[in-house]
Amino acid sequence: MPTISDLFVHPVKSLDSHRVDSARLRESGALDGDRQYAIVDEDREYVNGKRERAVHRIESSFDPEARALTVSAPDRDAATFSLDAERGSLNAWLSEYFGYPVSVIRDPGGMPDDTDASGPTVISRETLDAVAGWFDGIDATEMRRRLRPNIIIEAGEPFWEDQLYADRDSVVPFRLGDAELAGVNPCQRCVVPTRDPDTGAETEGFRERFVERREATLPEWVDRDWYDHYFRLMVCTRLGEDAAGSTLRVGDEVTVIE
Repeated sequence: MPTISDLFVHPVKSLDSHRVDSARLRESGALDGDRQYAIVDEDREYVNGKRERAVHRIESSFDPEARALTVSAPDRDAATFSLDAERGSLNAWLSEYFGYPVSVIRDPGGMPDDTDASGPTVISRETLDAVAGWFDGIDATEMRRRLRPNIIIEAGEPFWEDQLYADRDSVVPFRLGDAELAGVNPCQRCVVPTRDPDTGAETEGFRERFVERREATLPEWVDRDWYDHYFRLMVCTRLGEDAAGSTLRVGDEVTVIE
């Protein structure tokens, strides 16, 4: 039986993940604590890995009890800020680092990239292992950091999660513990996975190699309706009825609802 092996939230959108043993599903679809904060510029545009390569060079960690974020960068000492009481000081640190004014905003519901499929993203541990094997010098941990999933499943085989979506007119219901979710689509990847997650340096030929291997290894039973291109991996979801308020836990069983 597939089970949840890891749960990750990203306290600040585009910064480092934080591993948790359990997380509640919010009404918005997000895991509690996932992407509730984000860095924006003066035009209220996200300062993220898609638009700002320097984001990759920030190392961050999160203390959930103190609600404190510790940040550092190659040319800056580590500093810790309360996300409740010291956000102004954090804004100053980040603005000096980027070289232009930024601020950290909060949305309790989270700020997902895909607002139509705003539930937690899902991938299997075996898929991370397999995809990391397509590249020299990249292990499964680095591949996870490039892809930034919320839920990792111990499934027993790579690409197991590809059964959690169908065509563009359908969803696939499945259960994580007591919570029912719907698999919507294979996640369309942006430029972020093509970069070293620590330096932001482009990995030469990453997208081309990924696309070639993804097409070659896509299970025969997968509905290809979504595959206008093969730079897709991981499953985007939305909450099923009554899932909001449920708690997901490491070790929960994962079942597809027939």
